[in-house]
Amino acid sequence: MDTIADFLTIIRNGYLARKDSVTTNVSKTRLEVARILKEEGFITGFETKTNKPSDKITLELRYLEDIPAITGIKRVSRPSVRIYKKATNIPRTLSGAGLTIVSTPQGLMSGRTARQKNLGGEVICQVW
Repeated sequence: MDTIADFLTIIRNGYLARKDSVTTNVSKTRLEVARILKEEGFITGFETKTNKPSDKITLELRYLEDIPAITGIKRVSRPSVRIYKKATNIPRTLSGAGLTIVSTPQGLMSGRTARQKNLGGEVICQVW
């Protein structure tokens, strides 16, 4: 089971259905991906709700004049095929207009930040 791919699919389906927000189960990785998406301006915000059976995270989706802020989201590294890149080889999504999320030894961060810190790692996903 690939929880990151499920999370990305929930976001993609929320935009396709023109939802204002989407809710899913929370994990540390999902929180970090949501934090990066908010910092880069792809979502308006996120909020965690603590319920005893399972905690939830709600993402506020962002639209620019009825056009989704995220037009495409793609999982790169999968559990069956891991993709690792050096800092100099981290792919630029849409020539820098998009976002690449990388898992480095210092945690999840955008590809731009990883290149600045000269950190390589596993390429998690690309967003544009």
